Amino acid sequence: MKVWIKYLLGVALGIVASFILPTDNAVCLDIISFLTQLFIRVGRYIVIPLIFTTAICAVNKLRASKLLWKTVRWTFLIIVLSSLILTVVGVASILLVKLPRIPITVDVASEITRINVKEMILSLFPTSGFDAIMNGSFLLVSLIFAFIIGWESATNEITFKPVFALADACAKLFYNVANFFMELLAVCCVAIVCYWTIKFKTIIEPGIYTPMIIMFFCDFIFIAGIVYPLILYFVCHDPHPYRVLYASIAPMILAFFSGDSNLVIPLNMRHGSESLGIRRRSRGFTYPLFSIFARGGSALVSAISFILIWRSYSSLSIPLTDILWIFGLSFGMSFLLGGIPSGGAFILLTLLCDKYAKGFETSFLLLQPATLIICSFASLFDSVTAMFGSYIVAVKTKLIEHHTIQHFI
Repeated sequence: MKVWIKYLLGVALGIVASFILPTDNAVCLDIISFLTQLFIRVGRYIVIPLIFTTAICAVNKLRASKLLWKTVRWTFLIIVLSSLILTVVGVASILLVKLPRIPITVDVASEITRINVKEMILSLFPTSGFDAIMNGSFLLVSLIFAFIIGWESATNEITFKPVFALADACAKLFYNVANFFMELLAVCCVAIVCYWTIKFKTIIEPGIYTPMIIMFFCDFIFIAGIVYPLILYFVCHDPHPYRVLYASIAPMILAFFSGDSNLVIPLNMRHGSESLGIRRRSRGFTYPLFSIFARGGSALVSAISFILIWRSYSSLSIPLTDILWIFGLSFGMSFLLGGIPSGGAFILLTLLCDKYAKGFETSFLLLQPATLIICSFASLFDSVTAMFGSYIVAVKTKLIEHHTIQHFI
């Protein structure tokens, strides 16, 4: 059975369970919530060991084949351009379509989460190198350590051959373990989707957030169904660009219902390998980088959300300077969300409100009940970006062995 079918069945069963189970019962809801958190942690359990060992092998082979800097250039070019495209689409869509206002609330604001750039930079180099493989959220910490090991082990292949052999064996082992965990997560999706659906029903019941949800959905169809395939067609001269979208079904499902950009990495890497044919030296390097930096989905939903809040407070038109400010801050701050794999989109929205000031410091409370939806769509956009982006990098560096669609997992 195809992997995406297993995940789709998990989604269907989870939705059915949300209507059958006594969700009004606090004990039942608490159990479902606990199982959801447990299963997400199980899924993230293997992420660091997998990307750490795989990145060592990838950097080693890329440097040996003199493709490392070409891969780096293409990866970051696509990360920046994809984030730019998503931010433009988000701002343009909310400016062209005027959504109904959100009723003003008088809720008390909690403390605003801030991004400490200095602490993020310092965390990249902990007091011990071995601490780098203990941070389960900010993947860049362990990725830098893996990059150093991979780079140095390629300087003298004979001397450091045992190092590469160990990393290679561990990478293959963790890849198999991750595949088992991802198969298990297809079953665990029942609880994750059930909990998500229960919360979603309470969000959509008043109807005030429905237009925003429709806009997110339409933007996703436009990006994933038109923009990215067209880019693939013209940049990679691929006559069948929708194969990448087909290979992305299972990762998109997991990303949407979990809202976690780190959790979906093993599934992305598996489909990149076994469906799209991306070689390990490419996918082991690009997928973690896309997960860390390619957070254009957060920029898109945050820009839409902030302008919706602005219009809910004022009937005046938004000045061009403010539009450019919203665009620039959403785009720029999205690159700093690497240490926040889950909930980064709403944190970006709170930062927009706080930085804009003018009485908007606590205005994010208007959309706080819809946090689940905002973060789910942000993760969905970022997941499909990682799949398309990694495929483009692999094609441009010729590190891909194309598979027929019949052999996709």
